[in-house]
Parts: sequence; structure tokens; C-alpha cells
Amino acid sequence: MSAALAVQKALRSRLVATPSILERVPAVNILDRNARPNPMPSIIIGEGEEVDEGDIARRNVRVHLTLHLWQKETGTTGVKGTAGAIRSAVLKERLIADGFHVADCRVSMTRFLRDPDGEHAHGVVTVETLVHEVGA
Repeated sequence: MSAALAVQKALRSRLVATPSILERVPAVNILDRNARPNPMPSIIIGEGEEVDEGDIARRNVRVHLTLHLWQKETGTTGVKGTAGAIRSAVLKERLIADGFHVADCRVSMTRFLRDPDGEHAHGVVTVETLVHEVGA
């Protein structure tokens, strides 16, 4: 399994097990999909990137995952609250990813945008992890 997929599964498991997130977004609306319209509210697991960390064994990988937050609102208060809940969930305890040891996990960037339709807010949260492949 790729590092990005292992981290994605671990991150989704964390999100759907966190009450402060489920108060804002139902578990069935936390998903990986490429279709519009998105369910409201939602957390869409989006783009990912794996970067080799350059260790001699080539087992350390930095994974960046993008979470897209969507909510029907004219401001950005709701998506900002959801982003804060995600940050707290990520920092709560170490992620467990199949086949990888997660050495570090953090929210490295968050952006808030107003959708051009004037009815929806969009947040983009980048979760960055450093993982070490085990058992290879």
C-alpha cells in the first residue's frame, strides 16, 4: 500500500471517531470522491503527495494530504470551526497507519475561501505526516 493511502485511511478513521468533528459533519460525508455537488456539510479527502525524505534505506516518506471542507454558509465561521476540530483531532495522539510508523503529523496549512456562488464556504486543510515504512 502507498504511504499516502495508508495515511488517508488512518486520518479518515480518526476524523469519524472524533465527536467534535461529527457534531459538524456526519461520518458519511467524510469521504474521498470526485463529484459535485458535494454533500453539505462535508470533508472531502482530496489531493495527496508523497515526498521521499532521502534516507539511505528509502523508507521515510513525507505525505501531504489535502482535506476540502464544504458548508452552506455565506461566511466562513463554520468551515473555520471544522478546521479547528480537525487540527485538534490530528494533534490528539499518534496516527496508526497500516505498514507505516507515523513519526510526525500536523496541520501545516489552512485556507478559507468563499465560493463564487455566494452560498457556500470552502476550507482547505493540509495535513502533513512523516512516515517510516516498516516490514518491507
